[in-house]
Amino acid sequence: MAEESEVTRLVRASADGCEKAWGELVHRYAPLVMAVTRSFQLSVADAQDVSQTVWLQLVRHLPHIREPEALPGWLSTTTQRECRRLVRLGRRVQPVDPQAACTLELTAPGSADARILRAELRQSLRDGLAELPERDRLLLQLRAADPPMSYREIGDLLGMRPGSIGPTIRRCLNRLRESNAMRAYLSARATADGGMGGDGHEFAGLE
Repeated sequence: MAEESEVTRLVRASADGCEKAWGELVHRYAPLVMAVTRSFQLSVADAQDVSQTVWLQLVRHLPHIREPEALPGWLSTTTQRECRRLVRLGRRVQPVDPQAACTLELTAPGSADARILRAELRQSLRDGLAELPERDRLLLQLRAADPPMSYREIGDLLGMRPGSIGPTIRRCLNRLRESNAMRAYLSARATADGGMGGDGHEFAGLE
């Protein structure tokens, strides 16, 4: 997309020393960092240490970021690396079953990775939505409400004919897929998985 995205603007302004842009960047991506630390079930103190380390690394990394839309993936990977470092250092506190005299399993195999991937996807969707025109963004948000609004309800709110809403949503979803944020996410998943990874179902419920 020719127009500079919000993420790109925030990254470049933060690299230039803009405190307001840095604050917005941290506010935008703090939930992703928190989601990753939660998946490792760290103590509160360790989670805070990881978060501080990640943001300090980002400060140093900012001037060298070439693809700002790939920032969610970088943050997720960096946070996972820091969490694993703490685990290796033995700082993670795990419950022990006194009867079995062994460490209890806190997380089912693969569940932590699944939560991390979901957190990355949600962040990329939020970033992708932010790139869309306001009307497209509002239409998708209304359709994605829980429970989803009917075409008639959406039409009444936005002044649209119910019959035109379905095709319009599909066009909006295509624009969302082509947003910088989603293209960066899908490219990263394709590299990691050797394919697109089947994330299309995340959009299917909106159509």
